[in-house]
Amino acid sequence: METTTFVMRTRKRGRSYSSSSSTALYNGLHLLAFFIGGVVFFEGFKVVSALNYTTFKPAVSSLRLARIQRHLDKLNKPAVKTIESPDGDIIDCVHKHRQPALDHPLLKNHKIQRVPPKMPRLRMRRQEELMRNFFNNNGSSSSSRINDGGAGNNKGRAWQTWHQKGDKCPTGTVPIRRSSVHDVLRAKSLYHFGKKQRLSSSSSSVSLLNRRPNVDPPDVVSGNGHEHAIAYTGTEQELYGARATINVWDPEIEVVNEFSLSQIWVLSGSFDSDLNSIEAGWQVSPELYGDSRPRLFTYWTSDAYQATGCYNLLCSGFVQTNGKIAIGAAISPVSSFAGNQYDITILIWKDPKLGNWWLGFGDNTLVGYWPAELFTHLADHATMVEWGGEVVNARYNGGHTSTQMGSGHFAEAGFGQSSYFRNLEIVDSDNSLSSAENILTLAENTNCYDIKSSYSNEWGTHFYFGGPGKNDNCP
Repeated sequence: METTTFVMRTRKRGRSYSSSSSTALYNGLHLLAFFIGGVVFFEGFKVVSALNYTTFKPAVSSLRLARIQRHLDKLNKPAVKTIESPDGDIIDCVHKHRQPALDHPLLKNHKIQRVPPKMPRLRMRRQEELMRNFFNNNGSSSSSRINDGGAGNNKGRAWQTWHQKGDKCPTGTVPIRRSSVHDVLRAKSLYHFGKKQRLSSSSSSVSLLNRRPNVDPPDVVSGNGHEHAIAYTGTEQELYGARATINVWDPEIEVVNEFSLSQIWVLSGSFDSDLNSIEAGWQVSPELYGDSRPRLFTYWTSDAYQATGCYNLLCSGFVQTNGKIAIGAAISPVSSFAGNQYDITILIWKDPKLGNWWLGFGDNTLVGYWPAELFTHLADHATMVEWGGEVVNARYNGGHTSTQMGSGHFAEAGFGQSSYFRNLEIVDSDNSLSSAENILTLAENTNCYDIKSSYSNEWGTHFYFGGPGKNDNCP
C-alpha cells in the first residue's frame, strides 16, 4: 500500500501544517502542483506557509487522488450552509438525517433518537457538597470555564473558533468539519485516515506490569510509542458512564505525526482483541487537523482499534444531534501559565432506556450519541473508566520526544501551571453520578510525564498531570 511520511519541526503557538480551508484544493484533482510545490494560504488574516513535505514522494498519482476524492465525496455530505472559520476550517451544516453516521451498515434501519435521554442525577451527598462549597466560596470559582457552547454566561467568549463571526447552522442541521485532500495525505494511508494505530505490547509495558503485578492493566499500558499519565478505576465493576472537568492547553508537538491529548476512556472487553472503547476530550494533532490548536474530539472502537471506529465523524457511527457544537473544531480560549484557566466538562453515559451512549458537554448540553448497535461488550455496560493524558513518542532523532503532555509541566507545579482533571465521577446502574473513589494512577515514565491525585471538598477526586517530555532526566 502506498504511504506518505511527513516530518517537520514545530516552532510556535498557532503554527499551521497544511491548508484545510481551500475549497479549490478540496475540489481540485487537477491542482497536483500544490502538493509538490510550496502552498501559501490564509489563516484568518495572516499569511503562513504550508507544510514542508521534507520526505514527500515526488509525485502523487492521479489514481490515488481520484481514490481519495471518492472517499471524501462520501464523507463530506451536501451542505445546507457552509461557514468559513477564522482559523481556516470549513464547517458544513448538514441535514441531520444525511450525516455520515447513518451510512454504517449496522445503522441501516436506525432512527435518530428524538427524545433526550434522562441525564444522570447527583447523589444527595454530592449535591450537599456542591451547595456547601458554593456558599463557602460565595459562588466564586478558582478557574474560568468554557461552558456549553454559548448557552450560558460565557461573558461573550466563543468556546469554538468557528463561532467567532456569529455564524450558526440552520435548525435541523448539524455542523461538520469538512475533510480535505491535504488531511488525507498527512495520514499514513487512506485506510489509516482518521484512525488510531493499533497498540501492541512491548518490553516497556511488560516491565511496568511486573512492577504492578496485582493490578489489572488498563488498555493504555501498551507500546508503539504511546505514553500516558492516567487515573483509572482499579477493580472490575459495572459502570455506566463517567464525567470530569479538564483544563485546556495548547501543548507543543515536536513532529507532525505525534499528538497530545487529555480525555476520558469508557471501556469493556479484552484489551488484546475485542476491546470496546468510547473516548472524548481535547487533542492537539497536526497530522489529523493540520495545525496545533486544541480541538474537541471523540473516538470509538469495538475491536481494539483494529478495523472499527474512528476520530470524530471521519467514519460512520457517532450520531450528532447538536447544531452548535462541531466535533473536531478548535477550542478557544485556552489556559495560560500562571494565568486564567479554562476548562471543559465531558460526560459520557449510557441512556438507561434505549442503551445508546451519549456525549454531554458543559452542564446540560447533549452533543450526540454512539448507538448501542455499534458495540458488543458496551452494549451492556463498561468495566473500567480512565481519565488522563496521552502522547505519541516517535523518537524522531533517536531520543525521547519533546512533545508536551497537558501544559508541559509536571504535576507538582499545581494549579495555574499544571494540567488537571477535577470532579472525577462515575455513573452507576441507577443512572446516578457519584465521586470516583479509590482510583489508581499510572505513568510509564515519571521522568517524562507524571500524575498526582488528591481529594478536596471543592474539586472532589482530582489530579494534576503532564510533563515536558525530553529533559535532562528523560533523554
